[in-house]
Amino acid sequence: QVQLVESGGGSVQSGGSLRLSCAASGYTITRSCMGWFRQPPGKEREEVATIEVDSSPNYADSVKGRFTLSLDNAENTLFLQMNSLKPSDTAMYYCAARSRKIGPWGTPICGPMFVYWGQGTQVTVSS
Repeated sequence: QVQLVESGGGSVQSGGSLRLSCAASGYTITRSCMGWFRQPPGKEREEVATIEVDSSPNYADSVKGRFTLSLDNAENTLFLQMNSLKPSDTAMYYCAARSRKIGPWGTPICGPMFVYWGQGTQVTVSS
């Protein structure tokens, strides 16, 4: 059974930093198909940063240069370092993972959809 547990959210002032963590169980994050999403109040959920197997992370334009996705394989944990936070970053942040299978050459292949989700952690940035 896959479990994703986020932590690290909180309230900060504009310009501050936070680091979100996503502890995974039942899912190995090495060469993973994972990502961070957020849902601002009253808005649709949006993609923040994703990683696919051995590729470099992809970031939404709104967070490029400020947010960094990283992994700790030993801890089986995904991180999102958020710097220079803005009030527009206020949202519930979710960790998510896609299913994964081994392709014909032994390389993991990510499924098409994010099917595993954490419960979310709230980030509030005040001006």
